[in-house]
Amino acid sequence: MVATAQQHSFDSLGVPLSGVTFVVVDLETTGLSPTADRITEIGAVKVRFGEVLGEFHTLVHPGRSIPSAITTVTGITDAMVRGAPAIDAVLPAFLEFARDTVLVAHNARFDVSFLDAELERRGYPRLDHPVVDTAKVARRLLRDEVRDCRLATLARHLKARTMPEHRALADARATVDVLHGLLERAGTLGATTLEDLRDYTRSTTDKAFRKIALVADAPVAPGVYRFLDERGDVLYVGKATELRSRLRTYFGRDPRRRIADMVRDTATVTWTPTPTPLEAAVREVREIHRDRPRYNRRSKNPHAQVYVKLTTERFPRLSVVSGVRDDGALYLGPVGSRKVAERFLDAVHDVLPLRRCTMRIRAAQDHPSCALKDLGRCGAPCDGTQSVDDYAAVVAAFRDIAEHDPAALLAHLRGRMDALAAAGRYERARDARTRLHTTAGILRTARRTGSLAAVPELVARRRDGDADEVVVVRHGRLAASVRVRPGADGDELDEALAMAGSMPTAVGLPGRDDAEEVRLVLAWLDRPDTRIVRATDGWTEPWAGGGVLAATVDEARQVDRALRRDRQVLHDVKVRRREVDAPREGHTISNQGVHASASSA
Repeated sequence: MVATAQQHSFDSLGVPLSGVTFVVVDLETTGLSPTADRITEIGAVKVRFGEVLGEFHTLVHPGRSIPSAITTVTGITDAMVRGAPAIDAVLPAFLEFARDTVLVAHNARFDVSFLDAELERRGYPRLDHPVVDTAKVARRLLRDEVRDCRLATLARHLKARTMPEHRALADARATVDVLHGLLERAGTLGATTLEDLRDYTRSTTDKAFRKIALVADAPVAPGVYRFLDERGDVLYVGKATELRSRLRTYFGRDPRRRIADMVRDTATVTWTPTPTPLEAAVREVREIHRDRPRYNRRSKNPHAQVYVKLTTERFPRLSVVSGVRDDGALYLGPVGSRKVAERFLDAVHDVLPLRRCTMRIRAAQDHPSCALKDLGRCGAPCDGTQSVDDYAAVVAAFRDIAEHDPAALLAHLRGRMDALAAAGRYERARDARTRLHTTAGILRTARRTGSLAAVPELVARRRDGDADEVVVVRHGRLAASVRVRPGADGDELDEALAMAGSMPTAVGLPGRDDAEEVRLVLAWLDRPDTRIVRATDGWTEPWAGGGVLAATVDEARQVDRALRRDRQVLHDVKVRRREVDAPREGHTISNQGVHASASSA
């Protein structure tokens, strides 16, 4: 049986380069194709800390004749390999020689692909060793010093003791010398571990990479992180499912100009590990809202969100307001922007004759009426045409739509859209469709967030790998999260939650600062593998109209995708969604809801 090496990954190998055992390998083959050609020679050198621990060398019978062009380059003839072992006998010995090591090769993709092809032909798994490509490292380190990165050029430039000669063992020995020269150069830039070396080859600037030591101690765990300047001011806040790998991507690998500027201004990086990615996401949002870091874009300005309010006047009206008060009024939201909220108001006013004027109507109802009365769009409570009781019936109809069953409103909006389309008034039909989707999104989000915010405490759990994530939600906000073993019972669960402590939470309808947090919690609870452990007072949503709401919101998503695909095909542009004109919660779609930018192609 073929021996296989123990699996490692670069992310788990934060090992100093001085302590890594490398196996530098080189192959000679009958051609360039791993599928059509075969190996004729394997040479490998095992080294650690600059010391050669052993060598592996053998010719291999390829099972076919060697092309004359290959013989001219390598000097290997059919006569030389006639008595050589087949690859079936060589592979186990080579894999045992390379066990628990890091493979090194020049243009490693070539050598690794031939070895993988031979393993696959025999039904074995591909190589799982970490791999260092000296050609790739040289292109990053020596691009301004050499005319090319061929092995012979690098060997001369780095004064290797052995020069390559297109034979496997000699070329492997030359690659060893090249490797040591490259590692010495990389060390001066701060690349002292395998992980550093991997990240350096991916980086684009030495200046940014030199700061990678700031995150050298970052853990392999979910959490929230912060970039701070010399004064301790927060420049950027982010979250990660794995802090270590995410943080390292900032130092030379992110091509965005603002990230390069941020790294240049960074003096310190701090992080807070969290038990779950959900808690990391919630903490990120809270810290962004609190600190308003200048390099953050998402979530930085929650004050753009507004609410739709049904006032508590004698003759209530719909109003777009900036916040929620404890005044007994009905609030829907938050809504992504004032423009979207006003679109919702237009949709409601198309169906219900709620007054639109902003004045406070006197009990005498002796105000002059406006044109809406003549158009039949308002019952005119201002001039006494409509009594308090008659107007209250209109308000009650809106409350029923908002709090219980929106099906009638959505049916009216859809009917109007269909009628306009049938009449060939497609621009107006598009606007009607946008109103329909906006209305469904706002009402569904209000229904869901309102019902969750009404629950004093809810505990839920879901499987994540070899453990369970458990979260405590109070009034729709995250109060705590832990990881427990899958079989943990109630007492063990309560003990873990008690040890985790509690995050502060607000009460009532989500405000501007915590609306995004409630959306994150809802998305976590919506996962199919999440189950409710317990909930005080239960967690229920109105069922009436739920199917219509869900279907309309899903339709909005499909229309959004179709619009973006069509726009990309028609204009040959790369399309991305623009969220300023449409609320995230409602997936509102319009022809203005996409933004096109010229394709780099």
